Amino acid sequence: MEAPSETERLLGRGPAYGSTEPPGVAEEEELRRRLKYFFMSPCDKYRARGRRPVKLGLQLAKILLVTVQLILFGLSNQMVVTFKEENTIAFKHLFLKDYVDGAEDSYAVYTQQDLYERMFYAVEKYLAIPNETIGRYAYVHGGNRSALLLCQQYYRKGRIDPANDTFNIDPKIVTDCLGVDPEDPQPLSPELDRSYKNFTLKFHKLINVTIQFKLKAINIQTIINNEIPDCYTFTITITFDNKAHSGRVKIHLDNRADIKECKDPSVFGRGDNSFRLFFDVVVILVCSLSFILCARSIIRGLLLQHEFSRFFQRRYNQSVCLSDRMEFLNGWYILLVISDVLTVLGTIMKIGIESKNFAGYDVCSILLGTSTLLVWVGVIRYLTFFQKYNILIVTLRVALPNVIRFCCCVAVIYLGYCFCGWIVLGPYHVKFRSLSMVSECLFSLLNGDDMFVTFAEMQQHSYLVWLFSQVYLYTFISLFIYMVLSLFIALITGSYETIKHQCEGEPPVSQLHTYIAQCKDSPKSGKYRRDSTASCSIFCCCERAPLQDNALLVN
Repeated sequence: MEAPSETERLLGRGPAYGSTEPPGVAEEEELRRRLKYFFMSPCDKYRARGRRPVKLGLQLAKILLVTVQLILFGLSNQMVVTFKEENTIAFKHLFLKDYVDGAEDSYAVYTQQDLYERMFYAVEKYLAIPNETIGRYAYVHGGNRSALLLCQQYYRKGRIDPANDTFNIDPKIVTDCLGVDPEDPQPLSPELDRSYKNFTLKFHKLINVTIQFKLKAINIQTIINNEIPDCYTFTITITFDNKAHSGRVKIHLDNRADIKECKDPSVFGRGDNSFRLFFDVVVILVCSLSFILCARSIIRGLLLQHEFSRFFQRRYNQSVCLSDRMEFLNGWYILLVISDVLTVLGTIMKIGIESKNFAGYDVCSILLGTSTLLVWVGVIRYLTFFQKYNILIVTLRVALPNVIRFCCCVAVIYLGYCFCGWIVLGPYHVKFRSLSMVSECLFSLLNGDDMFVTFAEMQQHSYLVWLFSQVYLYTFISLFIYMVLSLFIALITGSYETIKHQCEGEPPVSQLHTYIAQCKDSPKSGKYRRDSTASCSIFCCCERAPLQDNALLVN
């Protein structure tokens, strides 16, 4: 192979003309320069290569767009939730006799006559809907089945004799149903079939009685937000629950709403969703661009890590430690990528909801809410480039491993208290009836909430259990408030003090950053600019560098 000519040496990327620097040293300096550039802040990168902070500007624009989108969807979703909740309250007052707001837990019957009265009352009010209700509702006929189904479930064979302490039960469940259809056009005519009043309940083996029917309604309040009104189908189920066979039959009403597009909607001067659709498309495009840029940065970081590891192994015969390799994997970019994916999915679902092709408001709310949270959290990355803001992030990062280990140890004790409280205090205290309720109660006590109420609501039917409850509550409160919380705060405070002292003195530097620090080139030195004579960005045209292609640099 022929040796390069003098002109080729002058124009090449190797050592400068007249330099005694071997090629390996020049390669290492170039690698250090690339590593230093990789870990620069957006402002330093702009000074080094003249590149605009595109991702920073894009994230700020995305915050604005995603937040506005979330607010618009939240207002629409609030109307949907309000319409369903208010209709549910109306149904309870319409179909439940003597119902009082807030009486769900205590609304029950205790005699056979009361059960029959409330059962027939609900059916009669259903038949009287066109003449009595303030809201505009319509019946839904089930085709081959009746519009209203009155059903009872009972054991196929059941004989209970408390006097002789004997019973004989076949646990197989039998269901008997009776259909009731409103007459058109006069649902309350005197000739209306009253055969449902001959429905006889088998109280000695009764499990439950259910009344199920459907009603249609239209939510016209959405025109306030310039939206096309939705058509609703409410599936109402009234349950008389007797599975406990305790002499108390609990009554509750469930309402499930299905939303679909109305036929031939007509709203004068309103209902045009073109702007909302355009706005959603813009959000999808911005998030897609953000996804591409952040994913590209992640891939570039992994490639640079691989190149650095191979060079370090070849040059110094040493392996790069795991902590230094993880420095190349930017967690903030991963956070933004997840946020972009959730935003795009949520926006697609939002478009489907507004076009009445999809009704998953809850799923869409979770996707958009989580994505907005991650977008706002992701902006913290750009605050870390400022020393006074960075100390908070560094403290959280340093304290997190110790906090996680500490929480794992505490969780063992916490779960022990949960299981113990559930099995012992569950029958005597309303806040300990289930494991989830026990956990919620103990977490409230941990934060100093509802202490006196928790002590006062403990039933004193058993002195031994009451005494145990006092020891249980006092030990939990003392252990977790005075010891666990104090240690938890001490872990974070200790990490903060450590970081604060390091900022005042010489902070410990990793092997990677020690290696990078040997590069003394400042961002304004011009040595970070690539050989390409064009500098392109989204916000500017490609500009030619002042040096011509055939210019010679002589040191």
